[in-house]
Amino acid sequence: MTVTIGRRELLAALGGTAAAWPLAARAQQPAMPVIGFLNPGFPEPSSFLLAAFREGLKEASYVEGQNVAIEYRWAKGQYDQLQTLVTDLVRRQVAVIAATGGSISAQAATAATATIPIVFNVGDDPIKLGLVVSFNRPGGNTTGVSTLSPALEPKRLGLLRELVPHAAIIAVLLNPTNPDAELQRRDVQAAATAVGQQLRIFNASTESDLDAVFASLVRQRADALLVGNDVFFTNRRGQIVALAARHAVPTIYAFRSFAESGGLMSYSTSLVEVYRQIGLYAGRILRGAKPADLPVVQPTKFELVINLRTAKALGVKISDNLLSLADEVIE
Repeated sequence: MTVTIGRRELLAALGGTAAAWPLAARAQQPAMPVIGFLNPGFPEPSSFLLAAFREGLKEASYVEGQNVAIEYRWAKGQYDQLQTLVTDLVRRQVAVIAATGGSISAQAATAATATIPIVFNVGDDPIKLGLVVSFNRPGGNTTGVSTLSPALEPKRLGLLRELVPHAAIIAVLLNPTNPDAELQRRDVQAAATAVGQQLRIFNASTESDLDAVFASLVRQRADALLVGNDVFFTNRRGQIVALAARHAVPTIYAFRSFAESGGLMSYSTSLVEVYRQIGLYAGRILRGAKPADLPVVQPTKFELVINLRTAKALGVKISDNLLSLADEVIE
């Protein structure tokens, strides 16, 4: 028996089949990999770091929204929230965790998972922190960048002493809620003791603390200030730079973003390069590399940035030697 199909029925059947093709094709496409981005700070002041992270991903042929998705988790200065945030990323089964912003993020991530690859940036020795077994062959599920930031505090102290050679008292600003604060204090105190420099340690973890600290260090006649390496301070750099200017306190900072914002002087590794490297490693892991086989990167370039405009406003003379050492002078 021959079955006759009319033109209208044929078009309807073909239309239904055609409509089904895109659905079938989409069902066969592999799911887009997801990176979990963990940071103890705030997104707005970190926009330039996110740009560097995405640039590193791009070098590994990944572009956010095209072939990779990123789940962002910001603790916004609440360090005790990091464990909850990273636990949520693990529950979502992200492909890689970028544990940025220091050892507190890295340790929260490693406590949450022993299987999901983790790319970190830390200021301390990652072997001592228990994150890797060696720099060249990290082992396990973690690798990243080690800037050895606490070891830079003695160098910053030396630069500050050259800037203010007759300083009787140098103040040091630390965040007591940061697990690295004690290490920073110990390192800078040891360096000060070695050269006979008197220090005053001040603690701040809130905006109101910062106002009180500057009022106190002025009362105690501190001649200069060293601001420790901390995400909270970086996020509040505008307030800190303004307070240092208002009270005419010569200050050295941990990152160039302070000098770019009007701070007097900074000495650091390049955070932009650090975040680019994290993005590059995250991309390489997505392409099949194992964290255990990716060596921990140690920066070799350090940047001394001097803001001459601020120096003139403060009435501070920058020595020819400091100017010759500077990688960048803002005029």
